Amino acid sequence: MESNRLQQLLNFLENSPGDAFISFAIAKEYEGLGELEKSLAAYEALVKSQPDYVGTYYHLGKLYEKLENYEAAETTFTTGITVARAAGDKHAAGELQGALDML
Repeated sequence: MESNRLQQLLNFLENSPGDAFISFAIAKEYEGLGELEKSLAAYEALVKSQPDYVGTYYHLGKLYEKLENYEAAETTFTTGITVARAAGDKHAAGELQGALDML
């Protein structure tokens, strides 16, 4: 099941293949459509291709949590905290720490 918004995002990605925000938006759109495996694949690809994109870690970790893969969620949150701190993003580091603490 694809939405018009998803198709637009996929078209944008064709024109800007390295755009982390568009890749992130595609992962979120798949998640919103209930296509969790596609969402997971998109988040994982984004973490591999752009590991410094801090925003991915919280959402990927939460998706792992939803899928009851708690070990992967913990690893993702922990890695995200490290990346956020290296980027000087205290807010994201705090959100990730909170998610990890609630796990």
